[in-house]
Amino acid sequence: MPVQPETQQTIALVVRQNTAGIDEPVQAIVDFLREGGYRPVLEADTATYVQVAGVDAMTVEEFGEQACAAIVIGGDGTMLGIARRLARYHIPLIGINQGRLGFITDIPIERMLPALAEILSGKAKAEERTLLEARVVRGGEEIHCSVAVNDVVVARGTGAGMAELKVTVDGAFMYNQRSDGLIISTPTGSTAYALSAGGPLLHPTLAGIVLVPIAPHALSNRPIVVPDTSDIVVEIVNGRDISVNFDMQTFTSLQHGDQIMISRSPDTITFLHPEGWSYYHTLREKLHWNEYPSSDGKLK
Repeated sequence: MPVQPETQQTIALVVRQNTAGIDEPVQAIVDFLREGGYRPVLEADTATYVQVAGVDAMTVEEFGEQACAAIVIGGDGTMLGIARRLARYHIPLIGINQGRLGFITDIPIERMLPALAEILSGKAKAEERTLLEARVVRGGEEIHCSVAVNDVVVARGTGAGMAELKVTVDGAFMYNQRSDGLIISTPTGSTAYALSAGGPLLHPTLAGIVLVPIAPHALSNRPIVVPDTSDIVVEIVNGRDISVNFDMQTFTSLQHGDQIMISRSPDTITFLHPEGWSYYHTLREKLHWNEYPSSDGKLK
């Protein structure tokens, strides 16, 4: 989708904290956007540690209402944090990788200006991703609500024994599980913690939610993919020091009897990629699937 400066001129920049040497790339993007007729603004927290003269700062809520896109410079953690906050505004996100893996901040920083030129001229591949919404209910009252781009994780604390969790899907009892915890993941999160715990990779366009046990007591407790229309309830039956986290960034402590009610969020997020971007290329690069057949049929 082309981003037209005549009608939608504000583009926000969100930058990871404590990134050495980041001022120069940010200045280059600001200059590039200004030359293209756009109005660059800095996310308010970013403006406290990135030095760029003459650029306004806006809160997430302010540029959520005004901006036509947000450029995120950092790693996947930076993208996850801002994507959750921007989801309800439906602003497309462009990820420039200044981290390590970069599954969703996938544009190399050395290629950022050519990639931005392609995307802003309309040569972009738009990719929509689903989110999860989770409510923590205690004694019939909601005590916490949040969304997750990657996953909702119920887990025991360090040094605590196994957690016992009761899981129902659409009102049907699935199992009581004794384990270190349970990962409830979107397709986006299937390349994150869920993958480390032995879960399957889900293509981002699949309409599914994956449940992955963490070190289950019974080896028959295996990952399962359910429709993303499902209503999932995880109840704390037993265990000590159990908490729920959202994308590993926000946490809530849990008690016996607490229920975590999880469903697909009504909001989605959209990533903009340069023309020719491929999810399979990302997997090959990030998971080191780097063996290609040569002309003689041998792997190289």
